[in-house]
Amino acid sequence: MSELKKIIKKRGKYISPSFSLAYDNPIHIVKGRGQYLYDYKGNKYLDAVNNISHVGHCHPKVVEAANKQNKLLNTNTRYLHESIIDYAQNISAMLPENLEVCFFTNSGSESNDLALRIAHQYNDSFESIVIEGAYHGHTQALIDVSPYKFNGKGGTGAKDFVHVIPMPDKFKGEHINKNLKFEKYYIDKVKHLIANIQNRGKKLALFIVEPILGCGGQVTLPNIFLKESFKAVKEAGGLCIVDEVQIGFGRLGSHFWGFEMSNVEPDIITLGKSIGNGHPLSVTITRKDIADFFNNGMEYFNSFGGNPVSCAVGQAVLDVIKDEDLQSNAFEVGSYLFQGLLNLKNKYEIIGDVRGRGLFLGVELIKESNHMISASKEAKKAVNLMRDKNILLSTDGPDNNVIKIKPPLVFNRKNADYLLDSFDNVLSEMTIKVK
Repeated sequence: MSELKKIIKKRGKYISPSFSLAYDNPIHIVKGRGQYLYDYKGNKYLDAVNNISHVGHCHPKVVEAANKQNKLLNTNTRYLHESIIDYAQNISAMLPENLEVCFFTNSGSESNDLALRIAHQYNDSFESIVIEGAYHGHTQALIDVSPYKFNGKGGTGAKDFVHVIPMPDKFKGEHINKNLKFEKYYIDKVKHLIANIQNRGKKLALFIVEPILGCGGQVTLPNIFLKESFKAVKEAGGLCIVDEVQIGFGRLGSHFWGFEMSNVEPDIITLGKSIGNGHPLSVTITRKDIADFFNNGMEYFNSFGGNPVSCAVGQAVLDVIKDEDLQSNAFEVGSYLFQGLLNLKNKYEIIGDVRGRGLFLGVELIKESNHMISASKEAKKAVNLMRDKNILLSTDGPDNNVIKIKPPLVFNRKNADYLLDSFDNVLSEMTIKVK
């Protein structure tokens, strides 16, 4: 039996089957550096999908910061320590003035779970508005507000306090069949849900949103939709929560935060994944009046959230983004890659849409352009063929027909060219019809 088969067999015995493996031919990874991963045989893979390692796998400055602080002290927030205060100040300085109070957690799920808890308490209500296809985390409270999960395999549908807006997808959204105006259709949906909640004698607690839907298929929400939705939600007394877990910290290139694209101001934002470059670190940030209201006598304590090592790592990530000008790189390389993907769209009929921003892109594959039939099997095949060319991608979207591209921000033009050439070859190998 090969070494790989031994690992797979052992994994099958001791690891829950709920954990999935990527690719038909799984990869045994033993090392990472920059935008590359290496398997146990020394093969190098271009990682075009790991947005967690934001500034590159095992960035030496991030590793050094963790090691240095680990040798000195790692404890909890009940002791005074400068690192958490300095880091919170530096994060807050990059946000609107009112977003200044930080709660430190260990994952995007913890961050979002806490955001829900704050909003529930603030408005004494659980009534929530969410977007179809959204995913916000793996706790039960977050599964309840994640249509990607509760309407997917194993899901049981929406709870009675969860109200779902159809995905504002310009390419094949619900508005198309109804022949209605794009933005207005979804804005009216939000207002209609708010009115229904109020007519039932309830109060809206929150509207939680990703400015670009990741698991929903890299769908960018229209600016006017977010502006008008936020206005309606706030007029109803609800809190606007922006989930920046996947797209924050300069990944979009044009903006440091996703909500900046629409010039809106959230009441709460949540950060995770990229914030620690793979280290378990996340933050929930809100206004002082909301934080003060939440301070009702029940202590918020997180054993590891905001510990000195995590804060040292977080600060190192911020420093690397700035020192290496990675936001500009995301803009320049992302724009170049986007145009290259558009060129392939003009060549192959199977590519229905190319969307996203910076280094957070999606390529939607369809079978028939007139009927918008999702090419799910073809997307899976393309991803596996790209893996055979040592390029790591994945699929997402409600039908898993959107190829997602969200590499570490050190991804460069040479990498983009290799990805584009390989994708072109893969589509050709699949004998995809040329326009």
